[in-house]
This record gives sequence, C-alpha cells and structure tokens, in this order.
Amino acid sequence: MAKSPHDPHNMLADEIERSPSQSEGEVLDTEVKTNDAVFGNITDDGPNYRNVGWLGTAALMMKTQIGLGVLSIPSVFDTVGLIPGVILLLVIGTITTWSAYMIGVFKLRHRQVYGIDDAGGLVFGRVGREVFGISFTLLLTFAAAAAMIGISVALNALSTHGACTAVFVVVAAVFGFAFSSIQTLGRISALAWIGVTSIVIAVFTVTVAVGVRGEPAPPTKSFEGPLESNYKLFKNPSFTDALGAITTLIFAYAGTPTFFSIASEMKDPKHYTKALMVCQSGITLAYIVVGVVVYYYCGSYVASPALGSAGPLIKKVAYGIALPGLLVTDLLLLHIAAKSIFVRILRNSRHLASNTVKHWVVWLGSTFAIAVVAYIIASAIPIFGQLIALIGALLGPILCFYPPGFMWMYDNWKRYDGQKQSRWYSGVTASVFVIVTGTFLIVAGTYSAIYTIVNTPGSSQVWSCADNSNST
Repeated sequence: MAKSPHDPHNMLADEIERSPSQSEGEVLDTEVKTNDAVFGNITDDGPNYRNVGWLGTAALMMKTQIGLGVLSIPSVFDTVGLIPGVILLLVIGTITTWSAYMIGVFKLRHRQVYGIDDAGGLVFGRVGREVFGISFTLLLTFAAAAAMIGISVALNALSTHGACTAVFVVVAAVFGFAFSSIQTLGRISALAWIGVTSIVIAVFTVTVAVGVRGEPAPPTKSFEGPLESNYKLFKNPSFTDALGAITTLIFAYAGTPTFFSIASEMKDPKHYTKALMVCQSGITLAYIVVGVVVYYYCGSYVASPALGSAGPLIKKVAYGIALPGLLVTDLLLLHIAAKSIFVRILRNSRHLASNTVKHWVVWLGSTFAIAVVAYIIASAIPIFGQLIALIGALLGPILCFYPPGFMWMYDNWKRYDGQKQSRWYSGVTASVFVIVTGTFLIVAGTYSAIYTIVNTPGSSQVWSCADNSNST
C-alpha cells in the first residue's frame, strides 16, 4: 500500500480533491461561505451542505442505526438464546464502533473523501471505488425497502388492514421520494430527532407493556388458555439459523457506512467522535434493554417486527408512535443513497452547490430512481425478517467490516515505528480480524439467508394484499 508520486491512487485523490471553482475556473458573484474539498464553493446561491452540528450528527447517526434493527433484536435472542444473544450483540457493536471510529479518522486525514466509494477509490483504485459505491447504494436501497415494509406493517396495524398491503407500500415509496428530496442533511437533522424519539418511545412502550403483562400475547385471536414465556438462556440453533441471527445483528448496526456522508456535511468534522460515542452507546443500550426484556417475557411468541409482541391494543399504540420514526428512516436512507449518486455525477461542476436546472434534474432523478428500486424490492421480497437477514449477510460485511480494516492499513502500513510496536501490531491484528470475519460472514451468511428465503412458505407471495402485521 505504499504511495509513490505516480501512484494511480494519488492521481485519483487529486482528481477528487479539485473543487468546482478549481476545475472550471469560474468566479462566483455571491459571497463564498465555505470552500469545501467535496462540494467546492458554498454560497447563498445554493444549498449549504456544511451545516450539521455535532448533536444533529448524533441524531442522524442514530436514525440510520436504530429503527428497523431494534425491531428484530428480540427475534435474534429467540434464535440463539438470551446470553449468546447479548454476547453477539456486544461483539458486533464493538466491531462496528471501531469501524465507525476509523471512518472519522480517515475523513479527517482525507477531506476530499465524500462517501465510502471515494475511500475505496483511494485504497484500491477504480475497482475499489466501483465495488464500494455499488455496494453502498444497494445496501441503502435494500434498507429503504425494509423501511417501506415496516411502514406497511404499521399502516396495516393502525387501520386493521384497511387497504391492500401493496397500496401501503406505494404510499411509503411516494412519501420517501417526496421528503428524501430535501437537499441537505442539515434540514433533515430535526426530522431525525423526531424519528429517533418516536422509535425509542415505541419500543420502550412495548417493553414496559410486556413486562407489566407478565406473559406473552396470544399468537392468534382464537387462541385460548394462559401462556407462559418459554425463553431460554441458551438455545441450539442450526448453522443457517445462527448465521441468520448474526447477520440480522449486523443489519442493526449497518448504518455505519453512511457516517462518511454524514461527516461530510458536518460544520466541524473534528466533533465526529463525540457524536459517534453518543450514537453507539445509546443504541447499544437500547438494543440490550429491548431485546432482553421483550424476549424474557415473550419467548418464542415474540413478533417480528417486535412492536406486535404485547397484544393488539399495544401493537396499535406502538405502531402509531413508531410511524414517524419509520417514515424518517425511509426518507433518510433514500436521501443518502441518492446523494451518493448525485455527488458523483455533478462533482467538480458548478451545478453541485448551485440551484441550477441541471442540479435539480440530477437530484430529483436520483431520489426518484432509488425510491422506485426500493419499492420494487419491498414488493418482491415482502418478508421483514428474511429481507434484513439477506441485507446484513450480503452487503453488511462488505461495508462495515472491509473498509475500516483496509483504510487503517492504507494510512498506517508504512508508519511502523519501533517505539510504538505494540500499537502498530494491535492495529494490524484488528484490521486483519475484521476483514477475515467479514469474508466468512459474506459467504456463509448469504448462503444461509437465501436458503431460508427459498425454503420458507409464503416467500413467493409478491405484491401481496395480505395483512403483514400479524406475523409472529
């Protein structure tokens, strides 16, 4: 990973780093607020892409993480058992926190990097740029599709299946396109706080409700007789079930690669680590509390998503509270995925940070394209748990495990200092560990997810009108 003056990676860095004013030699009449290595000259003539404070950054980070993931944690515990579930959760949380920290370090060292595709380009050249760029866009598009499914579940629960589920998915897609077209993350950060708050209140409402109830809710309306939780401290899952549980946990933390894009719109990226610690500690605590309490009281009767675990009344209440959070998850994932395409198309152009016709055509075209693809995925794979397991297996390790390991080696491989030998070796060990672990999870986890989808009854029901809010 040595860098020479003629290294193509350095040439790529120089190409990325040119601002619009440098590449086109234009003089803007309006006052320049900020000259950014990614967005170029930011003026009053266009959107301010550097306007997110550290608290807003923490909210955006938490909203990309907490939401869909927390709704699947109790079902993971039901697969592997309470104690292994908590241990796996902490391991995945630790790895992804280190990965997210490395994103902040890399961004400060390479200000010209906007997204994970730029980081891949610096480390691996054009091939890395394309692989990470495509993977990132697919991950967020699949995750947005899962958000659309979650919204359809919420609308079914609130309306008691008042319309065809396929219609509710369309509603989610239209809403996502409309609001994801807000230009900057700074304007979305307030919505992120609303989304985080609603999801947290909803899941803790269910958590408190199952604790007060003291027993699982009946799995069907016709079920008679008392129920007792059949939770287990340890379970003996099959290989495919265990991998499915692990990849679901990866999905719960799979917002990590979006942190590059979020950091790029911070007022001061030096506060990135502070925002990261607030995000990761908060969501990990929430995951543990919700997972332990809901699984302890519900056992194998836990619903997926988990908001349906406390009975019909609480399910409606919880989904009513959670709906704003699910909507914000939808629009935020669509926005970040579309922004990566938008920046790539208009980079080194005056249209990137100016409200020109070309700016709006490319921006709205990007948000519309991502929303349409996400809608198709949500309708073609309409099973919540299986969809997020597939996302976590296929794309999660590529983006959460690979980049930080390779980024550390890119920046530090030639910085070996005999006086800091232990620190260098620990960095190499951590990098190799996450890369090897990610490779295993991609191969084995993807096989497990596809096997489960193919062999689960009902997996072929696409564009279905059936009520999807009663799954357990």
